[in-house]
Parts: sequence; structure tokens; C-alpha cells
Amino acid sequence: MKPQLQKLPLPFDSSFVLVDFEVPYFETPWHFHPEYEIVLVTESVGQRFIGEHMQDFKAGDLCFIGPNVPHLYRNTEDYYKQNADLKAKSIVIHFNEDFLGKDFFNIPEMQHVKVLFEKSLKVLDIFGETNAFIAARLKEMFHENATKRLLSLLEILDFLGKSNEYQLLTSGDSFGTNIKDAERVNRVFEYVMKNFRNEIRLDEAADLVAMSETSFSRYFKSRTNKSFSDFVSQIRIAHACKLLIDCKMTVSEIAFESGFNNLSNFNRQFKEQMNITPSSYQKQILQK
Repeated sequence: MKPQLQKLPLPFDSSFVLVDFEVPYFETPWHFHPEYEIVLVTESVGQRFIGEHMQDFKAGDLCFIGPNVPHLYRNTEDYYKQNADLKAKSIVIHFNEDFLGKDFFNIPEMQHVKVLFEKSLKVLDIFGETNAFIAARLKEMFHENATKRLLSLLEILDFLGKSNEYQLLTSGDSFGTNIKDAERVNRVFEYVMKNFRNEIRLDEAADLVAMSETSFSRYFKSRTNKSFSDFVSQIRIAHACKLLIDCKMTVSEIAFESGFNNLSNFNRQFKEQMNITPSSYQKQILQK
């Protein structure tokens, strides 16, 4: 799968892209594009990587992603198994800031949307009534003619621009640069996702992108705003959280299944990331 500067084609009767994806799993790699993106996950679970931010996603998750912010939605392992009876679905909108003309969003009536565009460089994770409103409008847009779809997109931007039901996910410092960068980072991501249960060595990761260990460490930090070791630890802790929710294994078994070579190291890193011990986390889940 070749990483790419993603470009979805415009339909002949529209100035923006509206797509309803239904695939066995989300297959687009770590990528970026100059368009703004609204993405609603309508079915499937997994992990999303947006800039330096990593978090689980599920059906109903809604984000507004600014231009050139690198991102990747990756489903859980079950989706990649042969003959898996699973679907990954999402609704995606892509548009350029000047899709209605160079100065449209500079007019007084659109100043709140202009501010929204600036915030989108840090990525909005949208919740509450705003999430419900936008999700409903996105689904309705597929039954509308071209003119009504355009008005619906403006309605969504207007509503979101006036809402405070969102959290910003990133520092705003993570931007895609070129296809070669995307390819390098995607190789490393795939390597970690496939091997996090085992020992992951810095020199092996560096070899994947033909760099020295020192150059690779500096490069990875500059592209993701986190160290390589922190990234690996995040992937392992996220997997451990899923196993703790299942409650079918002991904490010690989960530690080793998640790639930690001893229980004390697992407990320490889990508490650093989650602000709670693995045992307490599991108890909280059981009480819900």
C-alpha cells in the first residue's frame, strides 16, 4: 500500500467532496492533504493517529481536521483477518478554504467560521449535541441535490463555529511535508503495530528508513512530536486497556501480552499514561 498525498476527486456537480466509505477496513495510510476534512466514523473500532495524538475510535466519533495535518485511522486486528465478517464505514467531506471563492470566508458573516478554520489546525474532536446535529446532517446530505448539499455544509460550519462542544487534540505543530516523509513514518507505524508484543529495537526501526539511530530519533520526534519509545509505549498501553476491559486475563498476563518484559515496568508506564494503576482501571470498568 503506497502512502500518498491524498486527493479525492471532485464530482462534476460539486465544489467539495462528500463520500460514504464502506470497506473491510480503513486502508488509507499515514497521510495528509491540503483540504479541510470532516470525518464521521459510522461503523468499526480501532485507533486513530492525528498529529502527535493517538486515541481509540468507535462508531459516532467525529473530527474536523485542518489542512496538512497528518492522520491515520487503523482498525483493530480482527478487521485484517482473512474472511473477517466486519465492515469499516465513514462519511468524509473534503473542501478547500477557497471552494466558494477566494474571499468568501473573509466577509463579516463568516468570521466565526474563519476562526473555526484556524482551530482546525489543532483538530476538533466533536461531542454532545453538536456531534448529533452534524452526524444527522451528514447522513441527510446524500439525499439532497447539489445546491442543498452546499447549503448543508455551510449550515454545519456555521453550527460548529458557534459551538463549544469539542476538544482540541493536537498542539498544531504537526504538518505533513511530502510523500517521502509519509512513506517513512508509515513504514515505522506498520512495523510497530505488527511487532509491539515483541522487543522493538531502535536500530531496527532506524534501518527501516535508512537512518542512524540518532538521526531517526530526531526525525521521528520532529514528525510526531513524541519520542519513538513513547510512541511504542502508547501502542502497548492502548492494547493493554482493551485486554483489561475483556477481563479474561490476569494483569501479569496482560503485561507480557502487550509487550512489557516485566510487571513493574508495565505498572509504572501504565500509571504514567493513564494516571491510574492497571488493577484500578480494570475495577472501574467492571463497576460500570
